[in-house]
Amino acid sequence: MRKSKAETAETRRRIIEVAAREFRRSGIHDAGLAEVMAAAGLTHGGFYRHFDGKEKLVTEALAAAMESILERADMAAHGRDGKSGLEAIVETYLAIDHRDDRSGGCPLAGLGSELARADDENRAVASAAIVRFLKLLMQQMPRRKSDAAQSKAIFLLSALVGAITLSRIVTDPELSVAILRETKRQLANVS
Repeated sequence: MRKSKAETAETRRRIIEVAAREFRRSGIHDAGLAEVMAAAGLTHGGFYRHFDGKEKLVTEALAAAMESILERADMAAHGRDGKSGLEAIVETYLAIDHRDDRSGGCPLAGLGSELARADDENRAVASAAIVRFLKLLMQQMPRRKSDAAQSKAIFLLSALVGAITLSRIVTDPELSVAILRETKRQLANVS
């Protein structure tokens, strides 16, 4: 029995969603297509009905994962709880639950070293998302269009991604928490 176009589109969306989680959790190279398809509740043989190859899936999964983290940052900026938008983004991004959510966290922190060596198409997806993240940070600043605002946004994003990455690397739980705490404290002086 043939699937409807809506069912096919839903299956493709589910594969992309699962792949985004699996790539962030295991890494692009270590997450095999068979594992991704099994996690999506599908057989490996059905993959090629939806994608030309793994690189195409990586591109779409990366775009979906970046969209998710950008939406989360935007929601934080607009649901401030008495904080500035920048403070809210920093607190949300540097939260322990974000550090611990490797499969749902920021792909820049989880896949950065792989993305640096990725093909041009995947680097372009990551680059576009970085530019969008920088613009989101700049929108939270009083002088949004100045060179100083761009410089501050670049520093903030670099510190956010670096802090999450380092806090995931270290084996000492106290040091991991200290990395997040001290980065938040230092960024409070910048934002």
